[in-house]
Amino acid sequence: MIDVDLARLYEVSTKALNQAVKRNISRFPDDFMFRLNKDEKNKLVTICDRFERLKYSTVNPNVFTEQGVAMLSTVLNSERAIQVNIAIMRAFVKLRQIISTNKELALKLKQLERKIEKHDTEIHAIFEAIRQLMAPPEKPKKSIGFHAN
Repeated sequence: MIDVDLARLYEVSTKALNQAVKRNISRFPDDFMFRLNKDEKNKLVTICDRFERLKYSTVNPNVFTEQGVAMLSTVLNSERAIQVNIAIMRAFVKLRQIISTNKELALKLKQLERKIEKHDTEIHAIFEAIRQLMAPPEKPKKSIGFHAN
């Protein structure tokens, strides 16, 4: 999640959120938080209309992972921060459940595709056998010339 969205959720200014992070930067390693570079910010603005306001910002936004969001609740020590953190953690858990369900579904679909491919090969062999049975029998060719019995 980007800093602007988190600041809105925590009901603080983006500046205040980023200041709290800077004061406690040791709590936010690279796998908890990172800053988008200019190209990444431009791609984000291009892909998502809701980030249009970032287009004219001179500062690249901070992005927080799930662990970074959890760490924010310790940095922003307020009742609102606690409630927001609980809601966000529940959302992440639900997202993981959805992803897990989709992985299971994808695996089952892949298994089904393999079965169908096997059946397709078998069905193709059956059709080939039927075509051979439907083909008119070849008449024996009469040999030319004199034959002694």
